[in-house]
Amino acid sequence: MQSKMNCLIADDEELAQHGLAKFIAQVPFLNVVGTCSNGYDIAQELKKNTVDLLFLDIQMPKMTGIEFLNSNKSQPLTIVTTAYPDYALAGYEYDIVDYLLKPIPFDRFVKSATKAKELFDLKQKAQLGTPQETFFFIKANGCFEKIFYDEILYVRAMQNYVVIQTQTKRHTVYLTVKNVGDYLPPSFIKVNKSYIVSIDKVDRISRDEIIIGEHAIPISRSNKDQVLNAIINERLLTRK
Repeated sequence: MQSKMNCLIADDEELAQHGLAKFIAQVPFLNVVGTCSNGYDIAQELKKNTVDLLFLDIQMPKMTGIEFLNSNKSQPLTIVTTAYPDYALAGYEYDIVDYLLKPIPFDRFVKSATKAKELFDLKQKAQLGTPQETFFFIKANGCFEKIFYDEILYVRAMQNYVVIQTQTKRHTVYLTVKNVGDYLPPSFIKVNKSYIVSIDKVDRISRDEIIIGEHAIPISRSNKDQVLNAIINERLLTRK
């Protein structure tokens, strides 16, 4: 399976190109194969190189990032990079991995790149026909109990324990959120420091919380854009 993702940087600011290239060089599973400064040139770069991940600026001459997304339905995995938060909602209408606001902190960049790598690996496994795990086991009450991914509503940290809430049962286990999160597929997302939720089980999203059945889960301010993007993404229906 391919270990590195080939990246294309599309940004009309040379300083931004250099900054992203520097970040990419520090992430072992990323590799820069090209740069361009407008939407028209992206198509040419995609013809010349195998591109797995596109870092796409919004405000560019000749053709903006949004115009490129409108005109290309088969673009690679895309992370939008922009200084303008007003475009966030527009970004949710497209199949983008994440939405990064400039100036981009390196730790935020790594989180976004890691998410892209998880999606990339999942896609490769599907293409190779590799079977996906559907469950894991936990040790509780002196026995090993099977937990199916598609039955989990959320995982919550509680001091030295975690609660794994499924559709039918509440499990309290001596683990950390990270322990559990490492086993979960990309259909789960961390919405604050204490909660990981199943994207498929979200019923409603308000300004500051997620509703899953009778459970209200707060969204942290620092994670809000990433959470909304992961849950809503291209699933938002709009009038055209």
